Amino acid sequence: MKTIRVLLLALLGLTATFPSAHATTNDLEGLWSAKRWFGPFERGPLVIRRTGSGYTADMLGRQIPMRVENGELVFDLPDKRGTFRGRLDKGLLSGHWFQTQGQYATPAHFTAEGANQWRGVVEPVEDTFTLHLFVRPSQGDTSEAFLNNPEQNYGDFLLGVKRLVSEGDSVKLIGKYPWEKKESVVARGTYDRASQTVTIGFPNRGGSYDFHRDDESSDFYPRGKNPGRYAYQPPTNVGDGWPTGTLEEVGIDRRGIERLVQMLMEARVDSASTARVHGLLIARHGKLVLEEYFHGENRDRLHETRSAAKSAVSVVVGATLRSGKGLALTTPVYQLMNGGSFPRDLEPRKKAMTLEHLLTMSSGWFCDDTNSDAPGNEDKMWDQTDQADFYRYTLGVPMATTPGEKAVYCSCNANLALGMAGRALGESPLYFFDREIAGPMQIRRYGWNLDPAQNLYGGGGIKFLPRDFMKFGQLMLDGGTWRQHRILTPEFVKRASSPLYHLRGRLYGYFWWGIEYPYKDRTVYAYYAAGNGGQSVIVIPELDLVIASYGGNYNANTTFYMQMTVTPRDLLPCIREKGDDPNAPVIPRQDYAPKLGPRDEAGPVTKEVKP
Repeated sequence: MKTIRVLLLALLGLTATFPSAHATTNDLEGLWSAKRWFGPFERGPLVIRRTGSGYTADMLGRQIPMRVENGELVFDLPDKRGTFRGRLDKGLLSGHWFQTQGQYATPAHFTAEGANQWRGVVEPVEDTFTLHLFVRPSQGDTSEAFLNNPEQNYGDFLLGVKRLVSEGDSVKLIGKYPWEKKESVVARGTYDRASQTVTIGFPNRGGSYDFHRDDESSDFYPRGKNPGRYAYQPPTNVGDGWPTGTLEEVGIDRRGIERLVQMLMEARVDSASTARVHGLLIARHGKLVLEEYFHGENRDRLHETRSAAKSAVSVVVGATLRSGKGLALTTPVYQLMNGGSFPRDLEPRKKAMTLEHLLTMSSGWFCDDTNSDAPGNEDKMWDQTDQADFYRYTLGVPMATTPGEKAVYCSCNANLALGMAGRALGESPLYFFDREIAGPMQIRRYGWNLDPAQNLYGGGGIKFLPRDFMKFGQLMLDGGTWRQHRILTPEFVKRASSPLYHLRGRLYGYFWWGIEYPYKDRTVYAYYAAGNGGQSVIVIPELDLVIASYGGNYNANTTFYMQMTVTPRDLLPCIREKGDDPNAPVIPRQDYAPKLGPRDEAGPVTKEVKP
């Protein structure tokens, strides 16, 4: 019958393809991609009306009565799908949307429509998950493969995918979990040859994903498989507070930067461990002069900052100190967080702990983020369910050393420093951040993550637009002002950016890292925000320079590729000083490695380092 069917189709001028009963991995060779969008679905216009002595919210076709809690207007969507909290002051309404899915707070901006109605838009942080499966050619039923996930590095870090096995219409991904010693099957699925679809289940990431063949324009590549020749174009002025200019205007060599961007565009992506740079921005003399994105990222998409957000928390704390609300570097942690008096029978070391100890990671708690046995370890705190309020959780962490004795990297410090700012202000730090920082700096979109008790989380993970996060570096470089708006005192900026402690082989201030870069025949001091995956904002005062980079190298040894390799080797040689020959060729440095100290050095800095 099969022969007759082929003959009939041939007579009709048609071709027929019959699926093989046993597909081999050669059938799966190449790039496959899948992407799912998980919402949140709760988004769109929000209208708030004053009706007599009460207020009503109109959202998603629902009329929802609002309540007043501690001076805030509040309403909840049914089934805990989201909460709005806002304040009405002199006819102006401002507030935030607290999304249940993903636990983020995002700003909601309103326009008054008369005296009794305000119109705004709810824009929650989107939850998307992308997977790229790359299969190399092989013989037989087993092939080398890797799974790339730009949002979290899920395929490499957690699953450790190394191989793909094809058995009939089934496929298996072989990898190694971080806690296992041997490889095992980490995901299973099927291959439908007729529809050219590979379906693989990932129960921890929402179920099954349908993979389809991807082409040379895929975001898997920095800018397509064959990006062509890069030609520099200055950034566009979009009215977000960044003046723009050209490389030549600020003394940066165009040819060297074009070579650098070309290198990033042509970066190899044939393994899971390859550095994946999402964005590179450069500002000098206060002007944004380079803005380039890769792997599908763009100017208008919020990007993860991970622990680099601790540096934004430093700014919030510094602005709170300047506000005169009673917070000082010497403020005792346990006294403020306990309402003004120390808890009864508090041990002396906890009694001696101050805000400055939190800012320098020298609190003394047993809370090392690299030690899974430490009670204050960040992952341990997020995994436990006994205490939803992370401020309370941290206050209960036992002590390991005397405050100020040594610096140990611990996200609990940054989180509680933000909590102290909120207690001193007597309001949610969100309102203060919007009013005193985001407003003057024209930061209108962000996603601030929350702990399970709906407190702002200060340990990292805030999502910003790339241009906006870079503004924190320029703010620091300009001594605490953004375009004539004073936000921090010069004294706080100097202290925050100074090398106060040794930490993980580097220098540390107030949630800002410090390092000495090789430049020409000398070194220049830089301080920077740094986050897992390659998120950074680097400030080099001596060169009047700010560099921002973003990436997807989560939990990989390429996390600091841009900070530790590309910046000193390829970028700094492009920076000209007064008197330099503008026509001199730019040669990448071969002795590019910054000087790092021993990782176990963690005490106060005693040897002078030029900040």
